[in-house]
Amino acid sequence: MNIIIGGTGQVGSATARALLRHGEPATILSRNAAHAAALKAEGATIVEADIRDVERLRDLFAGATRAFLLNPPADPATDTDAEERANIAAIAEALQGAALEKIVLASTYGARPGERCGDLTVLYEFEQLITALPIPVAINRGAYYMSNWIGMLDAVRESRTLPSFFPADLAIPMVAPDDLGAAAARRLLTPATDVGIIHVEGPQRYTSRDVAAAFAEVLGITVNVEEIPRKNWERTFLGLGFSEPAANSYACMTATVIDEASDQPTDYERGPTRLQKYISAHCQSQRTR
Repeated sequence: MNIIIGGTGQVGSATARALLRHGEPATILSRNAAHAAALKAEGATIVEADIRDVERLRDLFAGATRAFLLNPPADPATDTDAEERANIAAIAEALQGAALEKIVLASTYGARPGERCGDLTVLYEFEQLITALPIPVAINRGAYYMSNWIGMLDAVRESRTLPSFFPADLAIPMVAPDDLGAAAARRLLTPATDVGIIHVEGPQRYTSRDVAAAFAEVLGITVNVEEIPRKNWERTFLGLGFSEPAANSYACMTATVIDEASDQPTDYERGPTRLQKYISAHCQSQRTR
């Protein structure tokens, strides 16, 4: 049995669907089984449980052969670093003594030791906790999610402006969640000797101006990029409903991505989904709802 922690999010659900397409079983942990109704209809097994219920997780791992671990993002109105660290601590505790053949862990470009820099430091800690276990571990570090831009669709349509924390012409690695799911499913199915870190990104690197152009093409309008000055980042996050700790953490992540943009991995896998195709598909999907 392949168990997927964080299976109702975009990457987790894409991993489950990729497994099912290969004829492989997929068991999804969800705090609310109703959120996984579509996956159940496609053949996945759904288990309702809280990610911090260590005993319940331990029982699930005992019945599994392989596991995909994804730390679900915390509500940005909370102290996201503290919440997400509590999640990974519970998962690691539940894995003590587990006899899994292999674990695939979702991490991020730029993961590094430290505190209060969001996914960069939380997911690095996750990597360290899980690789300390006597279980083979494959780590997939994903690039910036293309899906992060989709929530701006209505604002772009109304204002004809794309707000961006990134400089308009700064090219960074981006990836579609479906491509991350496909990469995770592949590593769940490879031998237990396929371990270590790989990086996964899209077919090329993109700028905020590329994102604006993709929106413009789909919407049939001109879209300009509005760069948000660094000094305004935390205030902007707070205005979006982030807690003060979360705003500080996300600002740290943003600064790191920009400041280290020239120091990207040179060894990576490329998913096939292009930014323009991704944005077009999701904009069309929202139109038909």
